[in-house]
Amino acid sequence: YIWKDVGWGSILYLASISGISPELYEAARVDGANRFRRIWHVTIPGIIPVITIMFILAIGKIIKDNFTQVFNLYNPAVYTTGDVIATYVYRNGIGGFKFSFATAANLFQNVIAFFLVIGTNMITKRINEYGLF
Repeated sequence: YIWKDVGWGSILYLASISGISPELYEAARVDGANRFRRIWHVTIPGIIPVITIMFILAIGKIIKDNFTQVFNLYNPAVYTTGDVIATYVYRNGIGGFKFSFATAANLFQNVIAFFLVIGTNMITKRINEYGLF
């Protein structure tokens, strides 16, 4: 999971860093800032909006489990230790033909994720002026 997300995050952060004006780095260099000071005072403030949005979206994925990674190694011997929400819903809801249960469980999971995103957005708007809306 980490290997999968590192590439996408790298692309987003490198794109946001490339959007920072080179004149800001040149002005910091002329003012005598070393490499660490240029990162701290130019690069980090330049990518704060992207960091904030990525943080808000990551909070929404906290309760989401990766169904495919768990399901590939999933069998009745590991039901008690390897069960996550998605596999439990799949086994009982889809496998047991309880479609209303599967729908309700996934709806509940999405409502919790929605409120986590809204709450995190409100908190980040109070800390800095950046957010999703």
